[in-house]
Amino acid sequence: MENYRSLIVLICVAAYMAMCIGVGIWAMRRTKNSHDFFMAGRHLGVIVAGVAVFSSTMSGWGFVGGPGLVYKMGTSSFWMIVCTSMAMTITFYLLGKRLRLLAELRDPVSLPDAVYARYGCRSTSLLTAVAILLGVMGYLATQILAMATVLQSILANVTWVGPLSLGLCVAISSAVLVFYCVTGGIIASVYTDLVQGIIMVIAAILILATAVFAVDGGLAGMSRTILIDDPEAMSPWGTLGMIGCLSWYLIFVLGACGQPHVITKLMMTRRVEDARHMLPVSVVGYGISALLWIGIGLAMRALVLQGIHPELVNADDAASEFLQTYAHPLLSGVVFAGLLAAIMSTADSFLNIGAAAVVHDIPRAVRGHSLRNELLWARTATVVIAAVAAVFALSSGDLVALLGAFGWSTFAAAIVPTVAIGFNWKRATPLACNIAIVSGLLINFGLKLFDIHLPHEFHGGALSLMVSLTLFFVVSMLSAPKPIAPDIESVMDL
Repeated sequence: MENYRSLIVLICVAAYMAMCIGVGIWAMRRTKNSHDFFMAGRHLGVIVAGVAVFSSTMSGWGFVGGPGLVYKMGTSSFWMIVCTSMAMTITFYLLGKRLRLLAELRDPVSLPDAVYARYGCRSTSLLTAVAILLGVMGYLATQILAMATVLQSILANVTWVGPLSLGLCVAISSAVLVFYCVTGGIIASVYTDLVQGIIMVIAAILILATAVFAVDGGLAGMSRTILIDDPEAMSPWGTLGMIGCLSWYLIFVLGACGQPHVITKLMMTRRVEDARHMLPVSVVGYGISALLWIGIGLAMRALVLQGIHPELVNADDAASEFLQTYAHPLLSGVVFAGLLAAIMSTADSFLNIGAAAVVHDIPRAVRGHSLRNELLWARTATVVIAAVAAVFALSSGDLVALLGAFGWSTFAAAIVPTVAIGFNWKRATPLACNIAIVSGLLINFGLKLFDIHLPHEFHGGALSLMVSLTLFFVVSMLSAPKPIAPDIESVMDL
């Protein structure tokens, strides 16, 4: 990349970093207590909350990992994009009104607080917090790895910096992230989500146009080139096959209801009725921003096959290589800044819910009360969790998108039965929730740790979700139901 291009990109990224510092300082002044740190004081407007929902869903694994998946697997990853918009609709239908009403009644600081209000069982709240903490490690590692990958690519083309190791880029990324999160909490996250969401919706359209003009014949030319090389890559199921794609469909359609970094934002709005107005903002924003995922992935695969661009060493480099080589330098700089914004704001959400689990939820479930000086301990826990996730990111060896799918499925298997189903079905019991959470975690982590691959590319997360849901329904029907508090029952009757 020419020096002037790398300079423009670096200036845009530096301006974004300065904005992060400013947002963090501004948000710190608004963060007076742990309730502000974890729940933004429940003062978010429709646009801010709606954009935050789709931004948290897309995040780094979509903007960095998505194009990498298209480059590697063809149309298989389209099953993540198509079904996620449908998943948002299901999530808002099942939880939008109920979670906000419950927040109005019980003033929870976290999702495990809401779980305790529903079931009145400390063990269920504890296991939910543990599941969130474990899922955070996988998903947060995705964000850190994505951020480091982008930063490494940018700095490699700056002559006076030169190429840096991925480990050093992880350290730099984590340091900026920790400052941003420790100072501003969730308030900094949602307002950065607003900025980056607007940027990415506009940039996605421009990037798709750039991708079309970068390849001879546009989209048709991309399709022909890829079809000649590998017909399966452009088939409805891609190279993953039908069973693998349908397992992804299950994880991402139903699993969206179990993503704590997304559904907790449903409790942060000013009014109960805001959920109905947030949904179209989230669905339309996600659908448009996903054009970046599709356009870059297809274009880079076609350009490599046509001999115009060298073969990528790492599929996750697809987005950065395309932006630095084929996009206008100013557009490239804006998108890179938007990419970092998407990653950092989502990482902030994960650090926030992870810190809440450590300093609020787990102590409260075990001891009956959270830690004293909760805000200080929350900021301390944020630093520790970020350090652990950074180590996990470097040692995992996975593509960004695949690591993100693991974190997503961890949340889905543990939380979908307990929250998405249990908040709508009065027959659900704490025992059923506990068994579903434990079984989901054991299967998901067992498959990951022992590197077990299921037949026909069936995703392990889909198996863990199916098992946890089955056990949840069976045990609920066989175990004695526990009385529900009258105010909670009224919410469930709506």
